[in-house]
Amino acid sequence: MSDMDSVEVRGFVDPRFEGVRTTMAAMLASGQDIGASFAATINGEPVIDLWGGWADEAQTRPWEQDTIVNVYSTTKTMTALTALWLADQGGLKFEERVAHYWPEFAAAGKQDVTVAMLMSHSAGLSGFAEPMQPEDLYDWELVTSRLAAQAPYWPPGTAPGYHAMTQGYLVGEVVRRITGKTLGTVFADELAGPLGADFHIGLAASEDHRVADLVPPPGGAAISAGEPSALTKNMQTNPRIDPLETRTRAWRAAEIPAANGHGNARSVAAVQTLMANGGVSGGKRLLSEAGVRRAQELQIEGHDLILNMPVTYGLGYGLPGPARPFPNPNSVFWGGYGGSLVVCDMDARLCMSYVMNKMAGTTVGDMRAGMLMAGVWG
Repeated sequence: MSDMDSVEVRGFVDPRFEGVRTTMAAMLASGQDIGASFAATINGEPVIDLWGGWADEAQTRPWEQDTIVNVYSTTKTMTALTALWLADQGGLKFEERVAHYWPEFAAAGKQDVTVAMLMSHSAGLSGFAEPMQPEDLYDWELVTSRLAAQAPYWPPGTAPGYHAMTQGYLVGEVVRRITGKTLGTVFADELAGPLGADFHIGLAASEDHRVADLVPPPGGAAISAGEPSALTKNMQTNPRIDPLETRTRAWRAAEIPAANGHGNARSVAAVQTLMANGGVSGGKRLLSEAGVRRAQELQIEGHDLILNMPVTYGLGYGLPGPARPFPNPNSVFWGGYGGSLVVCDMDARLCMSYVMNKMAGTTVGDMRAGMLMAGVWG
């Protein structure tokens, strides 16, 4: 353990939020974090951009300004925003049947599943029916053809059930059928590129030297609350989710739009500021305000069959609800396995992002992000 004096948190923070730097330094000094970054924007302008600690467990590589890391399901906010952008352009209708864009998807009783059901984890495709090996996730055609062929695990649209790995392929294939380009390419061309945001769904080998190592959560840490159901086990073990896989070139190079985005708090906030600030980030308007607000349209709420907890889902984002109270009701959020989190508060025009490499056993954010964000909300 390092002592408090040796932990430097670099970057800048608006004087109003200086306490956030102190909190982050304490988390690094105590060992709660190994390396992390935290960023926030208000009215589209950066007010916090902090980073510190180490990019590896052995503490040989400092976490630098341009360090990036796999953020697991925080990637879903980028996938959702890409779909929202495409809808705002008139290319996609969320109420349309998936099979309208992807005819093969109509198989096995899925002919009436809508794109909105894919966005809100209610399509009944929370996992794979066929046995899957970890490397199968890197084969887009294999994955999407299997999902198109399989029957839903529950009647689509009747219940939420977290599509942890599958959602990105499902939404991504709809985007590909419409645009002729992969989701990672559309995201890069239309969102990350114009904003100069260092976030990647499919990472080039030239960037490997900047990637922090994810440190897996303690053994036995569960993704769901309570005893996992058969559906939860299917999601977790077919194929098994192994954080050490994120250190491989194969994982990084693939497009897994639900789980393998690479970035840091600054780049997550740069893109997701679009959600918090009415479609404008970095002085550039990429979506209309109405296009952004669609994310708040309630799709389904109730007990999530995979996470085993109450949820409220909009179009691609979580919404505040009884289990997730927020200071302002017009907020959307999502987090990643291990603890990363992004919150977009449309009332305060506030976007906050936390990204780290020491994983906790959670998919829905943990106390570290909460403590930092509390220092902004006040």
